[in-house]
Amino acid sequence: MAEVRKAACPLNCWDSCGFQVTVENNRVMKVDGDPSHPITKGKICGRGRMLETRTNSPARVLHPLKKVNGNFVQISWEQALDEIAAKLTDIKEKYRTTAVLHSHDYANNGILKNLDQRFFNCYGGVTELYGSLCWGAGIEAQKWDFGNAWSHEPDDIFNSKNIIIWGRNVARTNMHFYEKLLDAKKQGAKLYVIDPLYNATAKIADEYITVKPGMDGLLAAGIIKEMLRLGLEDRVFIEQFTHGFADVVRLVKSISLEKISEMTEVACEVMTRLAQVFADKPTATYMGLGLQRYQNGGNTIRLIDALAAISGNIGIAGGGANYANLQVGQSFAFEELTLPERRQNHRQFSIMKQAEEVLAAYAPAIKMIIVTCGNPLTQVPDTHLVERAFASTPTLVVIDQFMTDTAMLADYVLPTTTAFEEEDLYYSSMYHHYVNYGPKLVSAPGEAQPDLWIWTELAKRLGFGDDFNFSRDEWFQMALKPLAEKGLTLEKLKSQHTMELPVEKIPWHDHKFQTPSGKYEFTAQQKGGQGRLTLAVPNESKWANPELANEYPYQLLTIHPMRSNHSQNYHLFASKPKLKVEIAANIAEERGLQNGDFVKVWNDRGEVKGFISILAGAHPNTINIDEGIWREFGGSVNKLTSSRESDNGFGSTLYDCLVNLDKDIRQ
Repeated sequence: MAEVRKAACPLNCWDSCGFQVTVENNRVMKVDGDPSHPITKGKICGRGRMLETRTNSPARVLHPLKKVNGNFVQISWEQALDEIAAKLTDIKEKYRTTAVLHSHDYANNGILKNLDQRFFNCYGGVTELYGSLCWGAGIEAQKWDFGNAWSHEPDDIFNSKNIIIWGRNVARTNMHFYEKLLDAKKQGAKLYVIDPLYNATAKIADEYITVKPGMDGLLAAGIIKEMLRLGLEDRVFIEQFTHGFADVVRLVKSISLEKISEMTEVACEVMTRLAQVFADKPTATYMGLGLQRYQNGGNTIRLIDALAAISGNIGIAGGGANYANLQVGQSFAFEELTLPERRQNHRQFSIMKQAEEVLAAYAPAIKMIIVTCGNPLTQVPDTHLVERAFASTPTLVVIDQFMTDTAMLADYVLPTTTAFEEEDLYYSSMYHHYVNYGPKLVSAPGEAQPDLWIWTELAKRLGFGDDFNFSRDEWFQMALKPLAEKGLTLEKLKSQHTMELPVEKIPWHDHKFQTPSGKYEFTAQQKGGQGRLTLAVPNESKWANPELANEYPYQLLTIHPMRSNHSQNYHLFASKPKLKVEIAANIAEERGLQNGDFVKVWNDRGEVKGFISILAGAHPNTINIDEGIWREFGGSVNKLTSSRESDNGFGSTLYDCLVNLDKDIRQ
């Protein structure tokens, strides 16, 4: 008999939805939204619904696999774990534990997914990754400005007079915020969308401003310049609660508005109008993640932060420089889970440059890579180099549900469970401040096991099994310890299935910042000369590299797909996916291209081939290819992208990418 159970979405996206899952005969039949969830209110996206297909797919890895003479053979869990544990022991004795690289991403965000860190810390400490392919430059930038990266709670949008959506297509990536935008507009708020692509969010805007990709920080500088010229700045906030304002004044005086207009390809009068909008408080700014995926990415977020600060929109209802909301994740006791004090050795590689670092590593060299919660051969930039690095490592272990591009390269593939086959807690650090409970609903197929079971079994073989001798409830209580003191208990969460976390709903309302000065810092004191704002531009642009721009005249964006969370779902689509090359109308006209034409897109790093789709309203000379596409479907687009780091070292430069394009008759 069918039963409808409350559950939660595990995908690490903006919305972190509540589910109602229909289960019959130990099988997930349907995934719907939970109408009782306080934020998501019964509506979910296609990516969430795809979790039924993902759970039931016949393509699941069902047994541990080992590569023998180039082919995968099924082995027992005992053999797989014994052999991997023996290799880990041998590496520790001969080379030190940092000869192991843990390659981890966060496409799935369960609380207990963090226990892989506990395993590696108890092992002795391994080589770990720092930074983020997704949002790292912006996080670091806001830490320089505010001391942390916090956002206003979702319903605060109804206090806004003006709403700026800057580089964020919420219709695709944040559907519940999109609905709130519609409601806010009905209540009289004005909506402005700034983006190189005319997207579904732009269609509902009162005004759409198209900007040259990567030039958003310069646009913010231009708006600041006009705000100061017109005397629209908030002098009280600036003088009482900020540090380094004189540096901003000098910066915007160093360039003319006309030059900014030329570089951003935004008219001067638009910047003047936006200065007036920001001064017409309260004005809320909501930034997307693509803004900071450039060489100048951290500086871009900092200039937009500065604009919000100078206009006095920080710490007030209906305002804010909303990028991330780390205070949600900061509610949990992650150090209790991960035991960082157990590390005896520690080494870090940049997540962007992990391939180069693997190839160059010595004392010790990398002898084993263990991949969890990720598919680096598809998601990490400069695919050819990533493949060479991972293939060069003596042992590659991949924990996954499917034979991804990365798993195909592995020596061992360990099958793991989906979210409906294990119990966990889920939250988002980008939008709302609720934690959701996800119970186990069905049994896993074949011999698939939860990640936690794998770490526990390996820990037993390596001599620290007692560090994993806890029930799931005990793990949860460990993580929820700071909340239990406030009456927010595991029992309450399991009963309600979602629980509001005690966050600052209007960050910085007391004007007490977490910076060294205790003020908002236009110039980051602890960073020396690097802490000053600049007028930086993307590395791959005609302003920084005119010869490269002449050879590769088009700017490539690689935005998130509609129906897949990164690379997770392409192989599950009912129709075989094709690589779609979306181009601005001027490119189609110049190259004589029509919808459906087969083309090659290339640069000095690689090439991909796909089918043309002309984007109405896209900024001139702009191309988009959705990220995450597997090799068998024409990807990965990261064959084209650079592994350079952002200016502050914590983000990727995935969008800082110039390419050329031409029709290809060899389809």
